[in-house]
Amino acid sequence: MAITKAEFSVYIKAFQFRELFNEMGWNNDHTKQPVIVDVASFNLTGIAEKSGFRIFVCEPAKGNKLPDSATRKKIEGKVTKLFQEHLIIFIDEHKREQVWQLAVRKAGSPTKISETRYDITQDPELLYQRASGLFFTLDEEEKVTIIDVTKRVAENFQQNNERVTKKFYESFKKEHIAFLKFIQGIDDQLNMDWYASLMLNRLMFCYFIQKKGFLDNDKNYLQDKLKECKEKKGKNKFYSFYRDFLLALFHKGLGTPEHTKNLEVEIGKIPYLNGGLFDEHEIEKTFKEIKIDDKAFEKLFDFFDQYEWHLDTRETASGKDINPDVIGYIFEKYINDRAQMGAYYTKEDITDYISKNCIIPWLFDEVKRQYSKAFVDGSWLWQMVKASGDEYIYDAVKYGVPESGGLSDDLPAEIKKGFAPKLEKKVVDGEGPWLWEVRKEWNKPAPSDIALPTEIYREVIERRKRYADIKGKIENGEIKEINDFITYNLNIRQFVQDVVETTDDTEFIRNFYKALSGITILDPTCGSGAFLFAAMNILEPLYEACIKRMKNFIDESGKGKYKFFEETLVRVNMPEHPNLQYFIYKSIILNNLYGVDIMNEAVEIAKLRLFLKLVATVDADYRKPNLGLEPLPDVDFNIRAGNTLLGYATENELDKVLAETIDGYLGKPKILEKCDIVGRAFDRYKEIQLQGNANFEDFKTAKDDLNDRLNKLRNELNQLLHKQYYANMKYDQWLAINQSFHWFAEFYEIIAGKGGFDVVIGNPPYVELKKINYILNHYKTSECGNLYAPVIERNYSLIGDKSKSGMIIPHSSICTDRMSNLIVILKKQGLWLSSYDIRPSRLFDGVDQRLLIYISSNNSTDIYTSNYHRWASECREYLFDMVEYVGNIKTEVPNSIIKASRQIEKQIHDKCVTNKPLSFQIRQSGIPIYFHNAPRYFIRAMKKEPYFWNEKDGEKNSIHVKSIAFIDEESMKNAGVALNASIFYWWFIVFSNCRDLVKREIDYFPLSNLKLKSDGLYKQFNQSLESNKYRKETYYKATGKVIYDEYYPKLSKPIIDQIDCLLAQHYGFTHEELDFIINYDIKYRMGKELDSGENGE
Repeated sequence: MAITKAEFSVYIKAFQFRELFNEMGWNNDHTKQPVIVDVASFNLTGIAEKSGFRIFVCEPAKGNKLPDSATRKKIEGKVTKLFQEHLIIFIDEHKREQVWQLAVRKAGSPTKISETRYDITQDPELLYQRASGLFFTLDEEEKVTIIDVTKRVAENFQQNNERVTKKFYESFKKEHIAFLKFIQGIDDQLNMDWYASLMLNRLMFCYFIQKKGFLDNDKNYLQDKLKECKEKKGKNKFYSFYRDFLLALFHKGLGTPEHTKNLEVEIGKIPYLNGGLFDEHEIEKTFKEIKIDDKAFEKLFDFFDQYEWHLDTRETASGKDINPDVIGYIFEKYINDRAQMGAYYTKEDITDYISKNCIIPWLFDEVKRQYSKAFVDGSWLWQMVKASGDEYIYDAVKYGVPESGGLSDDLPAEIKKGFAPKLEKKVVDGEGPWLWEVRKEWNKPAPSDIALPTEIYREVIERRKRYADIKGKIENGEIKEINDFITYNLNIRQFVQDVVETTDDTEFIRNFYKALSGITILDPTCGSGAFLFAAMNILEPLYEACIKRMKNFIDESGKGKYKFFEETLVRVNMPEHPNLQYFIYKSIILNNLYGVDIMNEAVEIAKLRLFLKLVATVDADYRKPNLGLEPLPDVDFNIRAGNTLLGYATENELDKVLAETIDGYLGKPKILEKCDIVGRAFDRYKEIQLQGNANFEDFKTAKDDLNDRLNKLRNELNQLLHKQYYANMKYDQWLAINQSFHWFAEFYEIIAGKGGFDVVIGNPPYVELKKINYILNHYKTSECGNLYAPVIERNYSLIGDKSKSGMIIPHSSICTDRMSNLIVILKKQGLWLSSYDIRPSRLFDGVDQRLLIYISSNNSTDIYTSNYHRWASECREYLFDMVEYVGNIKTEVPNSIIKASRQIEKQIHDKCVTNKPLSFQIRQSGIPIYFHNAPRYFIRAMKKEPYFWNEKDGEKNSIHVKSIAFIDEESMKNAGVALNASIFYWWFIVFSNCRDLVKREIDYFPLSNLKLKSDGLYKQFNQSLESNKYRKETYYKATGKVIYDEYYPKLSKPIIDQIDCLLAQHYGFTHEELDFIINYDIKYRMGKELDSGENGE
């Protein structure tokens, strides 16, 4: 049975850790490990072990005190190199203090150091809650693994990620519709929908905080108040829960600091929250007679009560736990489903990958601009990287790599045969041996002790080569720019965390904190805030680490030496802030995060989630003013509703319209002055909130003044915009449809004052322009035909010349002709481009959308590309850790950026393009080749047109079969051979949209003067296709019965390999290059995914 708190306390107070863990089912451990940090010596003694997970006690050498946080971090780093999974209990010489330290590791994120401090004068309640869960029974002894132990320790010492409840979402949609039916007094559907969402937001917020005890210390506050309402209604039939109780709770209670005695009798003891959520809303000001029947709340609360509401994100097994992250997912999905906005819920791994690779490089660049000394060659910063070994190489890349010896020493003999350095470099001459044949065993699945899920030996070997290459660059000091962490896909979050936590360079910390507190991060289509929360998760540990380092420096040197640090800590430690986490989150929300979305409901939920993030850091304390809760920040001016694409973004855009008339030209200074006043008012408004002791009346006056000035300025700019582009439409009608948003005015202090936002990230909607109900003017990318393209064009007008940007968009954006104008815009910056397929798995669940992630940097023009990623669902957790880039492959294919990730592909490409394009041999009429225009894993180019018949039209040409004609028989056969080869399949994947084989890819394929005999292979291939085809019958609603030939080109792969051997001689490939082509994407082309064949439709 589990240990009791009384028993636990005895062991802890006596520092009897070995006996404690023995009692909890752990094994004895007697490992002795001395550690030296700087000049101090520390003795680590193993006291317990379970399946390889060790627990150490660390005591300082005699005369030394308990190590400080920076030293503890360094000790942890040294121990990790010896024992990956462990927990360290630091104690002082006199056995009065303990610090329990656990390094929590999560793929793609910095190691999070979780520390629990205990003094023998304290009640060990917190320590008991965390450590008592580490109990193991005898029944578990045989089956428990180090993975189980690590997971159990992590779960007890830190919070886990969210669990999305689909059942809640499906029910929520129904409840939202039902709630709408009870609302009376609002005369248009748009405002009705908005108000329903606002009310649900307010009520869900209350559900969360009542569980924290903030509402009259009653965890069923709303339900109990509804019951009271029913009793009052029995005496007074006009009493309404909505009008008489809820509005008073919202506007006079939660939204106002001073509560009268009568009000407190009615609503109980509750905090003033501010935040804008409980202010009188503009809908409530416009529609004064809104009514909502009590039955609406009875029904809604019955639904809410089916779930457990809590403000942390711990994963539980009940399936009924609702937390703020679940609410974000639910609302994003609800809004997108209802509006068909072409936006998709963006998972955390995507938002993290994009955000960290934009935010952290900008922070480093900004520090470098102010303090270049830390970034010169040979500086402590890059020496730290050089000395790090493989610490910043992701675990997925390192998996199964031998700790000693060569990279192939542990591989089976038949696999080792494939390592033939001389043959690899030999140019193919038609004579054996053939490297690709020697390496056939490499295509077999590799064992799980050395391979990631689904990996074949070929992938294991390539991953090991990549590991060795990157490790070599690290050890040779070649990693000396922060962008190298993107290019070589290193753990950038862990690196920056280590830098901040361990550096002794005070000037670096000073400049880093300034950059951190000043960075402006925008999501221009923010939805419910997925990217804003990713940004917050990246910034938060860096804020905390900086603040702790400042305190360390002051503690070590005394007051007076570091004025900036002391002033910062004064603000941090103001009594109004409930705790450090609250201060950090509030600072990030007000100073760093900005979002705009066209849907009011999305903006409301984004703000709600930010508020809940803050409230989650505080526990209700009825002994303190306002229950110990600092009023929430008002983010109405950070997160705003509007159309990102319509309105004046820059002064240049405004100049164009003002220059058209004398009045406009003369009026420009006044408009700029108004913009400047609004900008300064916004800064002042934020400053008041950050002071922590703002007077409510001052605060309200400042907000009213800002709103008034901004509304007048908006109206003036709207009039100009309407007159410029939309004069043929009535102004009020135009305003309602367009929801224009003037960036230059709304964020004047950023656009004009700073030159633009520092970082722009997000996932714009993917909607065909013909489906939107407003007109876009002056966008070059309007010709691209999809909404995401103008969003990206807008992005580049919102950022400065030193900014970073990153988004996830359809991958056709870099490889289709209609996107030519967007490609021109993208290529003006430095780019990192990674592409993702939809089979066998996809990035967005349930959505067939091939995708591209781009990271761009305005201070570079280099382009780095990845391969076209395919992966199984079980590989998703390390997908982004495995992204690999190659740089600057220059191509002649128009409107396409190559999708390649390895140097060998650059070599292959460069050899191929010494040939003239195939278009030189293609004619309008001549000898035809028929090809299937929607290939998946094989190209199929044939002499004859495949059979196709349907009940409606009879025998006819399939819409998926196209033809091209050649000048003569020889040209046709040469092209027929080449188009079926794996080299052309590679060409198709790296240049096309990977779905449609269009004439462009064929025209630009390099093939000329093929001297080798190919006609026999072309004949063999066609015969093989015909012998393996299957005449299939099916039924389509539109055409009735359909009969067609289905082909299986996978069965013709041996002939395709012979074709590639012939072409390898033509292009001058080495055996290694030929091996790459023959085995390109082999796992998916020849795997079980192809069992359904490639049909002849």
